[in-house]
Amino acid sequence: MRIAQVAPLIESVPPQLYGGTERVVSYLTEELVRQGHDVTLFASGDSKTSANLVPACPKALRLGSGGSDHVAAHILMLERVFQAAQEFDIIHFHIDHLHFPGSRIQNLPQLTTLHGRLDLPELDPLYREFSEMPLVSISNSQRKPLAWANWMATVYHGLPPDLHDFRSGPGRYLAFLGRIAPEKGVDQAIEIAKRTGIPLKIAAKVDRADRDYFEAAVKPLLSHSFVEYVGEIGEREKNDFLGDALALLAPIRWPEPFGLVFIEALACGTPVITYERGSAPEIVRNGVVGFVLRDLESAVEAVSNLESLDRRKCRQHFEAHFTAPLMTQAYVFVYKKLLQMRQQMRQEASALAVVAG
Repeated sequence: MRIAQVAPLIESVPPQLYGGTERVVSYLTEELVRQGHDVTLFASGDSKTSANLVPACPKALRLGSGGSDHVAAHILMLERVFQAAQEFDIIHFHIDHLHFPGSRIQNLPQLTTLHGRLDLPELDPLYREFSEMPLVSISNSQRKPLAWANWMATVYHGLPPDLHDFRSGPGRYLAFLGRIAPEKGVDQAIEIAKRTGIPLKIAAKVDRADRDYFEAAVKPLLSHSFVEYVGEIGEREKNDFLGDALALLAPIRWPEPFGLVFIEALACGTPVITYERGSAPEIVRNGVVGFVLRDLESAVEAVSNLESLDRRKCRQHFEAHFTAPLMTQAYVFVYKKLLQMRQQMRQEASALAVVAG
């Protein structure tokens, strides 16, 4: 198939440092190419890919000099996508709903994976207006606020099977990886470490929007002797950071749409301690590859029960459900389903035209 992947421009594909959506787009793109598909990637110019790259801006907007209006760069990219639309069998968007008006006007063969939270009240009227748009969720939990939408499938994220090394031995510290923001619960992770007496390493970025929260609520906690803040890390550092950990702490306060860090830890054989919110119960098998809990007290208790978990089962769970080949296979199935539906609609329209004539 001739497939276009349309990525966000905030980070490169793959990201140099933190970046969830762009990383998943990279894994999907490379696996599609490996399987023999003709793939074009619309992304920032500093992206690295074996597909045909169409650069929409010279550098990723967060680390480059793309200015403060990120929408402008995305609109320019969409114009290039629309102009080249006839070159593709399917166009796969990863930029939320920005393309909806243009996709409707051109009646594009397209699919949208939604990567963010969908419980915001302003989204309901938007998705009702564009209710015909075919969508993919990244967890069953994510789609609940818009359960009536045109969902084609839930496709879990996947990582290349050889990206992370399995570590059989228990680690020496607790780990927090991702983004410092109120919804991610890094302050809870620090409290868990404090109560258990186990060192905590924090590898996380601070977005501009969360800078005040970091300065007021988190930075004062980093002075504790058992806390080590290593800052933002890239893909290469994750292997050792997660693999050498006793467990990943993810005490989330929000409806996590997926949680890429969950499966990154599991790929290393590292169990996950998280809260019962969003996708966590879908991704983390409670009592098998980690603990899915309700509050701080139960999370503290769970740390003492980590010895009951088999790190081999963490890796096996990853291999059975969350690899890039599995993710790509699921998306190709959806692509083919959409193309069959479009073909059927054209045939029905032609038959009606004959009857009317």
